[in-house]
Parts: sequence; C-alpha cells; structure tokens
Amino acid sequence: MGQAKPVLVPDVSQRNIEIAYSFTGAELLLFGAILYPGGRVPEERDADIVVVVKGPSQSILVREKQQIAGIWVNAARVRYLSAPSYYALASSKPIDALLDERSRAIYEIGLDSLQLSPASGDAPDENARFVRGLVDLKRRSRLYVEAPGAVEITDGVLYRARLTIPARVPVGRFTAETFLIRKGRVLAAAVREIDIRKSGFERFVARAADRHSISYGLAAVALSVLFGWAAGWIARRL
Repeated sequence: MGQAKPVLVPDVSQRNIEIAYSFTGAELLLFGAILYPGGRVPEERDADIVVVVKGPSQSILVREKQQIAGIWVNAARVRYLSAPSYYALASSKPIDALLDERSRAIYEIGLDSLQLSPASGDAPDENARFVRGLVDLKRRSRLYVEAPGAVEITDGVLYRARLTIPARVPVGRFTAETFLIRKGRVLAAAVREIDIRKSGFERFVARAADRHSISYGLAAVALSVLFGWAAGWIARRL
C-alpha cells in the first residue's frame, strides 16, 4: 500500500455574498487545517499553502489600440473563450519558489499559468502579448490579484488568509481551491464554493434583463424618452 497523504479541511468565512446598491466590497477569510496521517505533524514543517479563488469563466474580447495619423483606433484583437472573471491567489511563499512552470500550468496556479483558450490560432508571441494586456487590465480593476506571503500557517497545521472582494466583482458561482505543497509537489487539494449574487432592486433589474430582455430593452428606451421629455419640460418652465 502507498503511504497515506495529508488531507486538507478548508472553509471560508462567507459562503454567500450579496451585492446591493451600497456594496463597496468584502473581505473574505479563507482558513482550514492540515490533517496528517496518524495525527502526527512532521518535524520538518516545510509544507506550504496556496489558495486560489476563481470567478465564473467568461468570453472576453481584448482589443489593441494603435495610433494612426494622430488618432487612437482599435487594431488587432483576440477573443478568449474561457477566462476567469475573477482570479485571486494567496500563498505562503512566492509561487515560483514552490512549483515549477509545468506544475503551475497543470493546476493553473498563478496569473502567468492561466489557460485562457484563444478562439483563433494566433502566433504564440502575439497571444502572449494579448494575455499580458488582459491580465494588466484585470489587475487595474482589482479583479486579478496575487498576494504572495498572505497565507499564515500556525504550528504546521492551521492556516488562514484574507482576500478582498472588490465592488465590481461579477456575480455567479465562485470556487476557493486550496493546495498543500511540499518540495515542489502538490500533496493535496480541496475546494469550497462561494455564491455571489445581487440582492434587492439590483437583483430584480438583473433578472428582468436576463429573463425578459426585449421587454427590459423597450422599458429602458421608454424611460429614457420620458426622462428626456420631463427634463426639457422643466427647463422650459424655468
């Protein structure tokens, strides 16, 4: 029989996050324990923890702007069929010190290891340039985050990390995946799910737009015309 491996028991502080009009972001606490075979913690406490929180995958079109005759215009573009809408990583050490490039790519650990599935067969150099551009844009929006050293491990057993959920976070089913790493190998992994959804009036509007798109569009146009007419009427009376 093979040697028994450690087991991860992870959890998150919030399984459900509701977004209302006053939502300014949330702090997510990710914590858990490492259960070793026989309950014995190794004398060499050299195990590390990486936590990756991912949002729902989505299709994203990335455009590159070029200056032509003094005017910035859209030039080349690449569509990615499956890019995470949100990606946040916290680790006990820098990722490149824990895993080699191949292992990071297998588990999609790190922003430089994302598998984005381009729709077209562009040259590798061009695809890499667009990936860097996409990651940079997401970083600026705080939707892609890497936090090396953010995971604290206590007595080689308990761990915890904090990640910030920004106000512009998309809604949907998120996953929080925890990896136990030792000597360049992933020894264990476990997943918890997080639901982020709109609440109150925002939820009503989102559902109406999704389920009754034509009626929602007509209502939006009618309201725009009504408000425009009302503003003009008030201006003429002043």
